[in-house]
Amino acid sequence: MDINVDASAEEFRDSLRVVFREKVPVEIRDRVRAGCLREPEDVVESQRVLNAHGLAVLNWPEEWGGVRWSAERHHIYFEEFGLADVPDLLTFNVDMVGPVIAEFGSEEQKQRFLPATANLDIWWCQGFSEPEAGSDLASLRTKAVRDGEYYVVNGQKTWTTLGQHADWMFALVRTDSAAKPQAGISFLLIDMTSPGVTRRPIELLDGSCEVNEVFLTDVRVPVANLVGVENRGWSYAKFLLTRERARIARVGQIRRSLSQAKVYAGKVTRGGVPVLSAPLFRARLAELENELIALEVTQFRALEEHDRGVSGGAGAILKLRGSELQERIAELVMDIAGASALVTDGDEETTPQWAQRAVGSYLTERKVAIYGGSSEVQRMVIGAQMLGL
Repeated sequence: MDINVDASAEEFRDSLRVVFREKVPVEIRDRVRAGCLREPEDVVESQRVLNAHGLAVLNWPEEWGGVRWSAERHHIYFEEFGLADVPDLLTFNVDMVGPVIAEFGSEEQKQRFLPATANLDIWWCQGFSEPEAGSDLASLRTKAVRDGEYYVVNGQKTWTTLGQHADWMFALVRTDSAAKPQAGISFLLIDMTSPGVTRRPIELLDGSCEVNEVFLTDVRVPVANLVGVENRGWSYAKFLLTRERARIARVGQIRRSLSQAKVYAGKVTRGGVPVLSAPLFRARLAELENELIALEVTQFRALEEHDRGVSGGAGAILKLRGSELQERIAELVMDIAGASALVTDGDEETTPQWAQRAVGSYLTERKVAIYGGSSEVQRMVIGAQMLGL
């Protein structure tokens, strides 16, 4: 690792900036800033750069590339990451399946999958949600029936984000239909090139095809691809979700988006006056900035809870409030664009690209309050863990 964690906070911050702003290709960061990231190429190239510098899988065990940083160091990392316009690490690899395999997988699975997962030599997707099992995952119906040294899997997964790029899927499957819903679920690793796997893209409100339906028809999966113990997949899923939610908040990216909104507001005029000068707009901006500060404090709490190995509910607050703030900033940018947001294929000189993307961005941001556990689920977690309800 090129990062000196024993240096002062400012020296540590400077060393991160060198990697984020000089090692990650500038053309990739420009595409992030412009909202036209190339997937999967840019994500793969960027994550491999970060992995080479020991900055891709911070929350993994140290023997597999993780670090033991203070909450302050983690906060600086997330802040500089967002401000540098670095593409998001592939959360399915970094925050989800990687930690699960590291914690519960066999030694063979760790050796086989973890280095390739960190370096994005394998692109993972998540096979949890089903047509009638979204937030209520315990009602999933996809079955895996043991047949010698294989499981035969049949069922359907939906809202499979970036599944069109995936090499492998980590999936929850029902292995005991007679048990209580949570007790009969297993965690299975499925090769997406296996016979019987079919992907079908779903077009979203913004016109993109980010999510997919995945159909599993008599897919034969080696028993060696079972993570942990059969019928204990629900526990592994809960372990996974607590790690996913902190990154979904995207505190650094929110700060970057809010800064960009100020720039846009300074350029757009209404009645000859910049939007940024309008008192009501400035009050709205100040409110968002105050909420961002509160979110940063909550991120510290979540990181400290993770360091202590406890689950005090800060992660749920972080996910809930981070999701809401992302949505509100997208709405702010759309309001700044005004009528220009109705143009989707106009001339860049008359209607800037950020304005043409504003409506699509606003619409697609609505999903942030759903994936990783809906806002309603987060409120239930907060009520149970923090309020004793």
